[in-house]
Parts: sequence; C-alpha cells; structure tokens
Amino acid sequence: MYLAFAFDVSASMGANDVEWRSKALKWDPVVAATKQFFADPASEGFKASLTFFPGAGGRRQMCLRDTYTTPDVPMTVLPSPAFGEAIDAVTPPDDNSWRIGTPTAYVMQGTVDFIQAERQLNPGKYAIVLVTDGYPEQCGGGADSIDVVAESVTEALASDISTFVIGVDSPQVEGAPPSLANLHQLAEAGGTGEAFMLDTGNAAATSAAFTAAIEEIRGAAVSCTIPIPPAPDGRSFDKQKVNVTYTSATTSAPTALGYDQSCATESAWRYDDPANPTAIVLCDGTCASVQAQFEVSLGVDFTCEDVIEVPL
Repeated sequence: MYLAFAFDVSASMGANDVEWRSKALKWDPVVAATKQFFADPASEGFKASLTFFPGAGGRRQMCLRDTYTTPDVPMTVLPSPAFGEAIDAVTPPDDNSWRIGTPTAYVMQGTVDFIQAERQLNPGKYAIVLVTDGYPEQCGGGADSIDVVAESVTEALASDISTFVIGVDSPQVEGAPPSLANLHQLAEAGGTGEAFMLDTGNAAATSAAFTAAIEEIRGAAVSCTIPIPPAPDGRSFDKQKVNVTYTSATTSAPTALGYDQSCATESAWRYDDPANPTAIVLCDGTCASVQAQFEVSLGVDFTCEDVIEVPL
C-alpha cells in the first residue's frame, strides 16, 4: 500500500496570533501522532510520501500544481525516521515564520500527478491522506474552492486513487471559524466515507484521535506483511500447514496464493525467514496485484495437514 500524505503547514495550524491558532492545541499533538505513525514498526509493509502545503516561495509558487509533484519526502518504506526529520525541519522556529494560505486544489492535483508517475514504476494500490485545518483559500479566481477540490478527488478515484481526509478543527473559542463539515464532501468524493474530524480543545485527546484515525486508515489498507500470531496454548506453529488466500470485491470466492520462497512464480508468497518464520510476506508482484484492488482482504488458514513444502 502506498500512502501519499498532503500535510497542511499554514499559519492557522499554530501561529499563536489568536487563541484558535494555538500551536499547543493543534500543530504539536497532530505532529506527535503523525511522527508516531511514520516511525511505528506496525507500519511495516507500507510505503509513504509527504508533501507540505502551502509550498515555499510565496503566493505565485503555492498556487501551481507543479509545486506539489515532487514530495518533500519521496515514497519511502515504513517505518522511517525521514518523515519526523522533515516535519521538524518545516516547523517554524517562531510564531512569525508560518506559511500563509491553503491551496488545497493545487496540492491535490500535484499529488495525483506524482502518484500517476510513481505507479508507472511501482504498480500497486495508492491513496492520498489529506491533513488540513481549513478550506481552500488564498489563490483566488475560483480555482481553489472546495467544489474544485472535490472534482479533482473524484477524478483521482476514477483512476483508482482513493482519498482519506483528516480535518483538524479549531478550538471552540471566541472568533474561531466554523467546523470543517465540508471536508466530508472530499472524503465522500474520494471513496472513503466521512472525513476524520479532530476536536482540538485538549492536546492529549487530539493526539489520541489522530492516532485512531491513522489506525483506521492503516486498517483499511492491506499490508503485504502478515505477522504470524502466537500458537494457542498446547499447540505449536507448523510452517508447512499454511494456506494463504485473498478475496476482493470482484471475486466471488477466495483466490489461493502459492508458496514460493524464491518468489519466482506468479501469485506467490514467502516466509520472512524460512528457517524460523515470524511473518508471511506477499511477493512483490503479488503484493502489487492485491493492493491494486479495492475492498480486498487476506486470509491465512492453519491446516491440520501439510499443504506446502518449505526448503530447509
């Protein structure tokens, strides 16, 4: 699974110039949870990229889709410290150094362009994760509206690119903007139901809610690495008694995958370590094929008789 993150770094995320732009209540807890996801060993089997918006270089540059076709962190195998380092580098050193504007239409268009080029080299299932605390603004001309963003997201879905949306609501204090309810329109257009909406009145609760949203997004995707669970009491794992299948929205019955430690055959899986396996790993071609399908699930059955032969 490939996740392309588009991450809002505009002033409203933490400039501290007014109460609802509290860095401690918005930026800090969201960033903490984001870093945790990218560094979490449970994210193994996924790849991700990270694009910050608005782009550096002022209004002229931030309102161009080409500004967002090259991510700040390229598609990288997770877990990785590169994302945390990039977030630290983009975090403003003081309250006066935040970027201005929310060019959501352009960042989404640029991110789709990036994905279209990336999957020519690395086929698989791709999704966008949009993290923002505001509606599109600043670019003007009607080209950066919520409806235009929804159109881009709908077109992306037609190309098998779904979009998840994490909305960072402002603390409900005097002068705060209204709730970001329109972001649900983007999640629906992107084929993922409703946006995840984060309340930001309490930093710990915000971080926990963001983590829960990421966990749900991670759960909605299929990882190509399946940890082998501990055997029940009184029993032991037998590596030659395993069947692996997958079922998708287009198949009426589970499709069996064959075991091939060398991954030389099609539709195959292997063990991470055949001598002492701890995980089942889909071979690269199989992984790409399975992840390219929507509503897909993997099945692992532990049988009573030998069904595969694992080389010593």
